[in-house]
Amino acid sequence: MMKLTPFHLAIPVKNLEESRLFYGQLLECEEGRSTKHWIDYNFFGHQLVCHISKTIAKASCENPVDNKQVPIPHFGVVLEMEKWQELRDKLIKHKIKFVVKPYIRFKGKAGEQATMFFYDPSGNALEFKAFNDIQGELFKK
Repeated sequence: MMKLTPFHLAIPVKNLEESRLFYGQLLECEEGRSTKHWIDYNFFGHQLVCHISKTIAKASCENPVDNKQVPIPHFGVVLEMEKWQELRDKLIKHKIKFVVKPYIRFKGKAGEQATMFFYDPSGNALEFKAFNDIQGELFKK
């Protein structure tokens, strides 16, 4: 298996302080470099950059998956099941509105996974998922 390397993703946000609360405090992403126009975050080992933008397009479409409407585009990470459950509980405690509430997708089939979708304060769609065996199940057909 190829060694994973960090991805870099830049997203538009309407307010850096809202981003600090959401990504920095709620999701506990360490803040890196920043200016008055952008903030770097360590997003679970990846580089996420929030750039101020006056125009932000919300997810442009949805796609049916497992009888749920999944926002596209979206991004997120695959977590260990225990970490996913901790995040789910924290999001529920903080009354995050889910686009797709936390549940087990593809139950009993290849690719069975825990998943949840929600938006950041600027309307960027995120998905966090988990598998019982990430290496064995992530790309299982």
